[in-house]
Amino acid sequence: MGDEEKRHRAITARRQHLKSVMLQIAATELEKEESRREAEKQNYLSEHCPTLSIPGPMAEVQELCKQLHSKIDAAEEEKYDMEVKLQKSTKELEDMNQKLFDLRGKFKRPPLRRVRMSADAMLKALLGSKHKVCMDLRANLKQVKKEDTEKERDLRDVGDWRKNIEEKSGMEGRKKMFESES
Repeated sequence: MGDEEKRHRAITARRQHLKSVMLQIAATELEKEESRREAEKQNYLSEHCPTLSIPGPMAEVQELCKQLHSKIDAAEEEKYDMEVKLQKSTKELEDMNQKLFDLRGKFKRPPLRRVRMSADAMLKALLGSKHKVCMDLRANLKQVKKEDTEKERDLRDVGDWRKNIEEKSGMEGRKKMFESES
């Protein structure tokens, strides 16, 4: 066996040992947690649920049973009343939702279209015959003339590109190109 293989086996054995130790620690922690929960449960039950004291004679035991049954009956009546109220409310809610759904289905909304309307027409529609103010905004705008720049002039002077190519084709065109550059 090589030195490398021995080292690898030692590392694997150490990993296995650490894994088993960790599992043992986790198991003891789980047992402690379970016992702590059980103790809490016992404490809670002892605080909130007093021990049942059964009196000796049979008549007193029967009286205690009657009292317990009357309390259970009262609780059951309340539970039943609450369930009935809940069912009634749920039914009303479902009916109203159905009516709302039916109303929505009857009146189909038309798709809205974009309406182009001038400011004057809009004011006339809103105000009716009271509208006397003219809202022609375009008439109030100033007209600005655009100054020609050198690039635009050059573009206009160049003209159609086909003509330029025809002029520059052949030896005569090249001669013109050199003459115009110099």
